[in-house]
Amino acid sequence: MRQLRGQERVITANRQTSWAFADAFVAEDEAMLWARDRARETGLRPVSPATGAALRLLAATTDAKAVAEIGTGTGVSGLYLLYGMRPDGVLTTVDPEPERQQFAREAFRAAGFAANRARFIPGRALDVLPRLADGGYDLVFCDGDRLECLDYLAESLRLLRPGGLVCFEGVFADGRTVDAAAQPAEVLRLRELLRAVRESQELMATLLPVGNGLLCAVRRG
Repeated sequence: MRQLRGQERVITANRQTSWAFADAFVAEDEAMLWARDRARETGLRPVSPATGAALRLLAATTDAKAVAEIGTGTGVSGLYLLYGMRPDGVLTTVDPEPERQQFAREAFRAAGFAANRARFIPGRALDVLPRLADGGYDLVFCDGDRLECLDYLAESLRLLRPGGLVCFEGVFADGRTVDAAAQPAEVLRLRELLRAVRESQELMATLLPVGNGLLCAVRRG
């Protein structure tokens, strides 16, 4: 496939307005708003409402029973995933900060999810993921250390069943990913991730312009 390069368009005011409309289109409940408040207090940047809605839709489309999440945060993305999953589905969520996971526990409980709907594992993702079952997951959502994104991709390919989805949050990096100026290592790693996913024979990918960029790919059968 011929790739078009150097033709990315500058985000216009109209496009920004459209993105704001997409976020406003999503109604968030009290549990979600509480989790967002905790994120702000702890200095975290949770997924946007439009990004969350996309994750909810993807979880529902795959009839997800088992989802792995890298980066629990305070539970915003986890809530969206749970809302989209099957009623008997289990979210396995990994984060190096147990304090954040406690906020997520409270948010999930406030939203009416039973304790057995989520498995919280504290720790560094690359220490935890190798312990998870091969081919045991319908969806893997990655919102962790950008410098480790290529490692997350490799682990996701192992974890996903054929037809499963992997999603990466924040691949726009606030516009820096397509900025020709010198960029930090994490942005360069995101560019490597985008190239690796696009060129992979194991994946069918798309880039959704929601929030700060959501890269999604289906593992081919």
